[in-house]
Amino acid sequence: MADTEALRARFVRALEGARGSGDGPDPVLYADDLLARWREPQRHYHTLTHLTAVLDHVDALAEYADDPDAVRLAAWFHDAVYLPDRSENEERSARLAERALPEAGLPDARTAEVARLVRLTVTHDPADDDRDGQVLCDADLAILAAPPSAYAAYTAAVREEYHFVPNEAFREGRADVLRQLLALPRLFRTPYGREHWEATARYNLRGELDLLTA
Repeated sequence: MADTEALRARFVRALEGARGSGDGPDPVLYADDLLARWREPQRHYHTLTHLTAVLDHVDALAEYADDPDAVRLAAWFHDAVYLPDRSENEERSARLAERALPEAGLPDARTAEVARLVRLTVTHDPADDDRDGQVLCDADLAILAAPPSAYAAYTAAVREEYHFVPNEAFREGRADVLRQLLALPRLFRTPYGREHWEATARYNLRGELDLLTA
């Protein structure tokens, strides 16, 4: 179970780090709003556990980022709006960041960077010189390289989020997503991700695709 106190403290550090010398309202107010969003009942994979894992991976990859605190804030916002039966969750999440972060005291340029990073999670295809985007996308996709039991739990949780979709339609849609991921030249863009996660992730994706299309 996720440690909400620890998560709240992590948000406060990231926001204060990104604000720099600027002042603003109490970061806890914004942390608690985000924590409530990540605890919504329709979530089964996109939960506080996923948020914690992404933040942990961002911390592990921070040396590759130009603005680690902006990446951390993007991790907080990247699935802050999540309704499985609707599209454009990433766009809605980015707009939430664009509304909340200036109010929280974040400079306009950093707010724009956070929102850009959130939108990047639609494709998980950052440019070769987009170091912040590479870190966020690698952190978000790291679950694909999980051990077999954790990967199976991930796929089961994703299916539960789409419980309203008939089995055949879900299998076809999920298979399309897996094919799109496998078609990427590289799933992971940071040196660490390429070395430690790429091969395992592709093995997991191919195995899931084989099961769905058997």
